[in-house]
Amino acid sequence: MFEFIRAHTRLGLGLLLLLIIPSFIFFGVEGYARFNDAASEAVAKVDGQKVSRAEWDEAHRRFIENQRRQEPTADTTSLDTPERRRETLDGIVRERVLMTAATKMNLFPSDARMKRLFDSDPQYAGLRGPDGLISREALVGMGLTPALFDQRLRQELGLRQVVAGVLQTAPASAVPATAALDAFMQSRSVQLQRFDPAAYREQVQVSDADIEAYYKANTVKFQAPEQARIEYVLLDIAQLGQDQTFTEEELRKAYSDGISRYSTPEERRASHILVKAEANLTAEERAKARAKAEGLLAEVRKNPAAFAELARKNSDDTGSAEQGGDLDFFGRGQMVKPFEDSAFALKQGEVSGIVESDFGFHIITVTGVRGGQTRPFEAVRAEVEAELRKGAAQKRWAEAAVTFTDTAYEQSDSLKPVADKLKLTVQTATVTRTPAPGAAGPLASPKLLAAVFSTDTLTNKRNTDAVEVGSNQLVSARVVEHMPARAQPLAEVKDSVRLRVVEERSAALARQAGEARVAALQAAGAAEALPIALTVSRMTAQGMPPALMNAALRADASKLPQVVGVDLGAQGYFVMRVLQVLPREVPPGGEAPLRAQYAQAWAAAEADAYLAALKKRYKATVTPAAAAAASAAAP
Repeated sequence: MFEFIRAHTRLGLGLLLLLIIPSFIFFGVEGYARFNDAASEAVAKVDGQKVSRAEWDEAHRRFIENQRRQEPTADTTSLDTPERRRETLDGIVRERVLMTAATKMNLFPSDARMKRLFDSDPQYAGLRGPDGLISREALVGMGLTPALFDQRLRQELGLRQVVAGVLQTAPASAVPATAALDAFMQSRSVQLQRFDPAAYREQVQVSDADIEAYYKANTVKFQAPEQARIEYVLLDIAQLGQDQTFTEEELRKAYSDGISRYSTPEERRASHILVKAEANLTAEERAKARAKAEGLLAEVRKNPAAFAELARKNSDDTGSAEQGGDLDFFGRGQMVKPFEDSAFALKQGEVSGIVESDFGFHIITVTGVRGGQTRPFEAVRAEVEAELRKGAAQKRWAEAAVTFTDTAYEQSDSLKPVADKLKLTVQTATVTRTPAPGAAGPLASPKLLAAVFSTDTLTNKRNTDAVEVGSNQLVSARVVEHMPARAQPLAEVKDSVRLRVVEERSAALARQAGEARVAALQAAGAAEALPIALTVSRMTAQGMPPALMNAALRADASKLPQVVGVDLGAQGYFVMRVLQVLPREVPPGGEAPLRAQYAQAWAAAEADAYLAALKKRYKATVTPAAAAAASAAAP
């Protein structure tokens, strides 16, 4: 069942986002106002209306920026890949299809229904003011006007209606649900015997003629991949401040201006006894409370060691009384001002006089002091200088990025001009169309590799455009030598060919032995035990390979015990006897959550089919050029 669920996860999440989140991820509100505007080349069409490359680029840029806001420290390089760009384009097409369907089916709500939904839907509770009307302050915080919010909400509700009926009414009857749960949770008792190819390697004899014949029949398996030897320059914000120098005076001024960064805030640990006296008490009642507090203070001064016991018996602060009045450590700004002023004026072990606050009358003793130290300039000089360098780099980044981009483009026959202008190092590397295992930095960027292997770069040997390969990192590269994929001579790969022949023949011998074992067991009909006994299910696979698990679960339950053979190639040949079907495991939370999950997956599959039908109805297409660009670096 989970395979089925996983197969529909992406669509299900996408549709649920449309149903739950009132936002247009790809276009923004104003994007649909430009529904008929094709500002540049078309990358897709829906109902005859174009999606321009500019819209695609802007949508993907907005997606990446949104991810950066959510996770400022995350590396977003993996988000700017051809695969992710294709996902963005598919999202645009999906929203255009839903928008077209909502328009043609007249699904946008009336003003009366809009008001009814806004008033009743808890999703919008945070936008309603005390009077029940929309809060202008909340809209300002979202960067919206009432008119734009109305447009957004109306469009969202219209899009919701396109797929809501399918998602909410998709049938999930008990029979297929039970079958799916059986496939997932049912256990089977099995016995196994493995025939390992490694045990047959010594039986394999390979001649030079065998190697040559295998090589000729499988030359494609021994091709060297397409490669390019490149030069590249990296502009990294971390490099920009390295040549900056600062005077002693500048460093000391920065230290003084940012002294709080090099100081540990002072904290006090205090205990108190509270005699509650709220503001609404009469003067006589307050005087009575003060008198009680003064009496307790006299007892404390007489015997300071009894402070905790007096607090337990007499303090009106129920939260701290049980701990002898202990409030633990606190810093400035965490207590009411009269209390704070008194606590920070006392030395450790001292007891205050009567301190009056809005809560009543306090008797305070300080039991601990920590913090308040400032690291001297000499100890943090390197940190101060590093901060100044970072600030200088940030100021220079925008200008340097423009210079880098323009120079790499305008003087595209060499990287030396941009390297000289910005004092960068020209580096070299040999790359393939996909990142090499263990590649890091710019050479791990699919976007850069796609630019390197573009037709213009390979043919004309010109610099690539500046490519963003990380946060505040730009790279330009040029191809020095292009090496197309080629068949490696037999002399270079002879050892690899020999190993492949040995592996395949060993696997064949293991398969033959396994098949003979299956035939013998089936012919004898005896219950001879096999070496390995397991009880398995999809929930408890115990390391069983998927193909072997599938064979165990496919065995006809009405014909058990049953012997089957499963060929896993290099992993070996398995002889398996399926003995019996055991009652399915019931998870701790019962089956209800799994049945609900199955229903959701079924609904997502129905919605997938419905969306596919809508795409066909409204002739949604992606241009071949856009599809090729989006898969340029796909493995």
